[in-house]
Amino acid sequence: MIQEIKNDLDKLKNPKKAKILQRFFKTKKGEYGEGDIFLGIVVPEQRFVARKYKDAPLSIIAKLIESKIHEHRFVGLLILVEQFKKTDELYRKKIFDFYIKNAKKVNNWDLVDLSAPCIGEYLLDKDTTLLVRLAKSKNLWERRISIMFTYAFIRENKFNETLKIAELLIQDEHDLIHKAVGWMLREVGERDQEAEEKFLKKHYKNMPRTMLRYAIEKFEEKKRKTYLNGLL
Repeated sequence: MIQEIKNDLDKLKNPKKAKILQRFFKTKKGEYGEGDIFLGIVVPEQRFVARKYKDAPLSIIAKLIESKIHEHRFVGLLILVEQFKKTDELYRKKIFDFYIKNAKKVNNWDLVDLSAPCIGEYLLDKDTTLLVRLAKSKNLWERRISIMFTYAFIRENKFNETLKIAELLIQDEHDLIHKAVGWMLREVGERDQEAEEKFLKKHYKNMPRTMLRYAIEKFEEKKRKTYLNGLL
């Protein structure tokens, strides 16, 4: 099956699109996506392939996630997410454990954002100390997973996990973490602006500028300028 999936994706490759994606996802030496290889396949086509192989076992998904080719990993994670949505609690645990074991291979921001908000649902009624461990990881992708896992909690109007992980990541040096944390704070504010502002008033002067801009993007202009100018 693994070769069939790869063959199906290979038929869809677009070299011109691949070159654009290589630049967009920062794949040059020293960049966050260093070494990532793209076939240049658009997301709808990848979803089509994932649906075709939606019942692939974890052993096949593991081989896809291990690939250096971005679309192989993307399709593997698409299959994993769809299986997680439609299975029972016992198999969800198996998927979650598999995901954590392979977290460092979920190694670009689109891969994290595709998968973590869904897989994070497993933690809704579980101990969440894992989030702290991931947030303190030296691995960029595990840190992004930690904050994106909390999207599952936000959708249930539970904000403590997001605010706790945001606080741990507030001095992170990487722009991809600034963007993700700011995004999740904005999502909190969409549901409870008071909760977001309580956090911001404590931290906004020390937050990376990108994080703050993402967090206050939906505020009315006057309030947004007040935060940006440090006038609270």
